[in-house]
Amino acid sequence: MLLFAGLGNPGTKYAGNRHNVGFMAADAIARRHSFSPWSRKFQAEIAEGKIGGERVLLIKPQTFMNLSGQSVGEALRFYKLDASAVTVFYDEIDLVAGKVRVKVGGGSGGHNGIRSLDQHIGNAYRRVRIGVGHPGIKEMVHGHVLGDFSKADREWLDVLLDSIADSADLLAKGDDAGFMNRVTVALRDKLQPTGPDDAPPRKKKPGAQSHIRQARPQPPVAKLPESGPMAAMLKKLFGKD
Repeated sequence: MLLFAGLGNPGTKYAGNRHNVGFMAADAIARRHSFSPWSRKFQAEIAEGKIGGERVLLIKPQTFMNLSGQSVGEALRFYKLDASAVTVFYDEIDLVAGKVRVKVGGGSGGHNGIRSLDQHIGNAYRRVRIGVGHPGIKEMVHGHVLGDFSKADREWLDVLLDSIADSADLLAKGDDAGFMNRVTVALRDKLQPTGPDDAPPRKKKPGAQSHIRQARPQPPVAKLPESGPMAAMLKKLFGKD
């Protein structure tokens, strides 16, 4: 059995916060893989299901972020699992918004939810770090993470959450590199539209006669935004000017 934990703060007041992107990832996984309805146990909301043939318990601690380890530790002891069975989804200000990185172990990086987990279950668990960007000034970090994602953010956030859910089977199999690659490719493909000029040339049918035809108007080529938050994020993610 595996335990997938999404970190966040309970209540509608915090539902749209960047700090709650772990909850959002857990919800996306539950929807994509048809988990059971959410119920209450272990000071958390939990749902059960299967991903990639593995039984998985999804858990969203309701203890508030700073005490997340209490809830996850309780579930871990109940099922007699060790920390290696745990995968945690959470916000990471040291990653560009939209980037995802996976690692096992390490420090808390100043994240209070991770610090709490380290205290209760050790640090030998997998971390799925979901980039929410840094405001640029240390004094603005608190307001940044407890601020809601903007309307422009939703353009990449919804794609990212769907990609995480679609790729969760690779996490269940322990293929961290494959998971990161699939999520990155999905973001690139869905956020960088292609136009008719990107399609390969059609091959002429055998015996086709050469003749002049009136050119039909072509639909406009989809273009990436040249300015604004979406353009800046795409440039950081994929190196596009």
